[in-house]
Amino acid sequence: MSDPRLCSVHLEALPRRQEYRRAREQLLGNCGQHTLALDAHQLAQALAERRTSGPITPPTQRFWLQDRDSTHALKTGLNTIGRMPDNDIAILDGSVSRRHCAIVVHSSHVCEVHDTASKNGTFVNGNRITSPTQLRPGDELRLCDRRLVFLADEPDGPDRDDGHKTIIE
Repeated sequence: MSDPRLCSVHLEALPRRQEYRRAREQLLGNCGQHTLALDAHQLAQALAERRTSGPITPPTQRFWLQDRDSTHALKTGLNTIGRMPDNDIAILDGSVSRRHCAIVVHSSHVCEVHDTASKNGTFVNGNRITSPTQLRPGDELRLCDRRLVFLADEPDGPDRDDGHKTIIE
């Protein structure tokens, strides 16, 4: 696995590591080649900008998460969320898993949340997700006691008619 955001080394118990790896493979399988290419391009661009001493110009964001303390911009591609500091969105809360979930912003501007085998689950609008779940503006994500609201710069979000089934426990 070349993406350090999806490393499973932090999991010591073999069953948890295998569960996480299955979730990771499903996540990457749902990304799509065009979305992964855009994500890789953005990562390379950010690394190149860090090497120069000039200011980093952030891309225009279409989607973000809002919690009680701050706003977290989402980029096209993979956005990891968890308590480890190398996540795209680090949530310093002991009840949140180290690699709790990920949001994929597709090149088609559809956004999905994936639980990455977190211990306490990922919830959308109060319902535990068991498969990739498309997000709409205003949806509430809950990671243990942390609540984040998914927002978009467009008033109309994508419809949930994309062939992905949302399974609620």
